[in-house]
Amino acid sequence: MNIGLTLIAQALAFAGLIWIIATKIWPPLLSAIEERQRKIAEGLAAADNSQKALADAQQNADAALREARGKANEIIDQAHQRANQIIEQARNDALGEANRAKELAEAEIAAATNRAREDLRRQVSMLAVAGAEKLLRREIDPNAHRTLLDELAAEI
Repeated sequence: MNIGLTLIAQALAFAGLIWIIATKIWPPLLSAIEERQRKIAEGLAAADNSQKALADAQQNADAALREARGKANEIIDQAHQRANQIIEQARNDALGEANRAKELAEAEIAAATNRAREDLRRQVSMLAVAGAEKLLRREIDPNAHRTLLDELAAEI
């Protein structure tokens, strides 16, 4: 009976151990496991949310980059257009200035030509008078000569 009593004592000790484990050790261990599972699930959910937020942020960044590139291209196009306008305006201003300078030069040339003609007329007149004077000196007297010169001067 020794084996029977020992077996019963061991069975009772085993049952007591099972009961202690089931009531005292197992519940805190199970709640620790469940808490760890919950934290892992929360971490995975947070990772998924972070992944989605990262994807959204990447899409927003890509959209902002596309918009910025579009605006930059617009600004560049506007700058090119403005540069072309400035070049065209400068070209028109230069042509206008060249035309004004040409007109001024033509006016100066015309004035110089008129002055030269007047000087030439005076010189020709003086030469004609001098030549006529030499001829007349031989042919007329000084009083007639003076009268003739006065008339000639009045005509010129």
